[in-house]
Amino acid sequence: MSRLLVKLGLCLALMGFSAGAFAQVRAWLDRDRINADESIVLSIQLEGVAGSGPNYGPLLGDFKLVASNAGTSLEPGRGGMVMRTLFLASLRPLRSGLLTIPSLQVNGMSTRPLSVMVVANAPEPPPPQQQPVATGADVFMETLVDDDSPYVQQAVGLTVRLYSALTLVGGKLDQPTPQGASLTRVGDDNQYDRDISGRRYTIVERRFLLVPERSGPMALPQAQFDGRSAPGLFDQLTGSGGDDQHARSRPRTLNVLAAPANAPQPWLPLRSVTMRYRSTPQGLRVGSAAAVVVEATIDGANAAQLPELLLPPIDGVQVFPEPVQADEGFNEGRPRVRLTRKFSLVPSRPGPVRVDGLRLDWWDVVGGAARSTTLPALNLTVTGVGGAAAAAPTPGVPLAADAANTGAAIGTGATAASASPFGNAAWAGAALLFAVLWLITLFWALHLRGQPSRAPVVAAPGNAPAAAGSRSLALNLPALKQLIDVGDFEQIATVLRSLARPPAADDDELVERLADPEQREAVQALRRARWGGGDGVAARNQLRAAFARAPQWREVAVEAPSPLPPLYPPRG
Repeated sequence: MSRLLVKLGLCLALMGFSAGAFAQVRAWLDRDRINADESIVLSIQLEGVAGSGPNYGPLLGDFKLVASNAGTSLEPGRGGMVMRTLFLASLRPLRSGLLTIPSLQVNGMSTRPLSVMVVANAPEPPPPQQQPVATGADVFMETLVDDDSPYVQQAVGLTVRLYSALTLVGGKLDQPTPQGASLTRVGDDNQYDRDISGRRYTIVERRFLLVPERSGPMALPQAQFDGRSAPGLFDQLTGSGGDDQHARSRPRTLNVLAAPANAPQPWLPLRSVTMRYRSTPQGLRVGSAAAVVVEATIDGANAAQLPELLLPPIDGVQVFPEPVQADEGFNEGRPRVRLTRKFSLVPSRPGPVRVDGLRLDWWDVVGGAARSTTLPALNLTVTGVGGAAAAAPTPGVPLAADAANTGAAIGTGATAASASPFGNAAWAGAALLFAVLWLITLFWALHLRGQPSRAPVVAAPGNAPAAAGSRSLALNLPALKQLIDVGDFEQIATVLRSLARPPAADDDELVERLADPEQREAVQALRRARWGGGDGVAARNQLRAAFARAPQWREVAVEAPSPLPPLYPPRG
């Protein structure tokens, strides 16, 4: 009974440390540039743990807190369900200029500071002749595009704004799709206030991604709003339910340009592209994984329009790419995306290695010219297992310099450190303590259960290559552990199948040929996680524990050749 209580206490402690170590908080603004008479929405999301709301006190020197709200949801995430709490605050600036939203404390964690440019004497909406109603109307609309003469298949940012000086209680806002183009809504609606000609208007802003599919004139239909306003005092006295409200924007025509004859293929019209290394290894070691993290920022497209970020093949090095992390947004009325991808490099032999940089060919829609953005190559040295410390990158291409005529920016170590989720020393200590407690619990459980006796695995006569492969695997166990930590489940299953001699044809054969029951059960957990019916975190934990030692294989019976001749002799 006492042992059960101790184990229960350790599990509760581990749950507490894991929640604290992996809880995250992030903050963002709906816009980074506003007029002095507008409001802005600050969003703060707390993930992985429940907590109280942020302290907005540090904001009150430069902003007025107009309203605040909060909501909690339970959503699927990596390894299971994740609790997310979203805090929203509507802020009105008290002065113009570049204002900073300082770091705020939320549940013992700090948000990063944010900046917003507040412009004084903001211009009013377009002249009355561009609107379907006269100046001073209670409700009116406008449609904005970031490029009146886009290229075919260029991503065009389209923004629809509904201005209302009344309180609306319902309605429908719609932007019909033009012929010869695709139209996709982007994100949620923004809502803020603005003073226009002495009246206070509430503005609802809806954003779309417009992609022309053929060249020539393209008519953009009117945006439409149909709804009702809240009843006033007279309406309440007479029992009326308020007035119907209707608004239309003026139709517009875009001049869509054809793709130039000298444009690179595949055709990729963009405004700008920058790429950099978020982190690079100082060297490589045979059988050990090292990470290269690449970041690309693209102005004028979303993630679905871009080709996949892939490193060129590297001689003597296996490359395991992780899924791309895409951070999409809408900036200055058009789409912008930041792509981040991590590549795990596992070399198989010592010596010098050249890692060629990523290359992206695109068409500059602003300058009207073909461009190419390329990361410089990395020249690294691979050392053997148990050898001297890895050498620094060969100074053939300086990492701090831009590649000639490419526009590629190279990150520094400080950038990589700031991007790490454990850049905070307190969280690093909590994570380390969590790992130590987990290992103690694992070894203690194995001690209580006792090691099950296993029949020795006897290699078949003449199976010297398989024995050699086992000895080689023992040297590559750190690489296998690294793959279990960072690889996706399909990669892990492929590598485990390839370790068998001969390689296993599928997962069923892999399970059948493993002699260790714990390793067989770990592979079964991996299969359940791959197909969505299992716990991914638990599967990785089982794999780490089961394959901390080399895989144990059953003897493969080799069928003796038949002394009889074949029924159908081979031709030729």
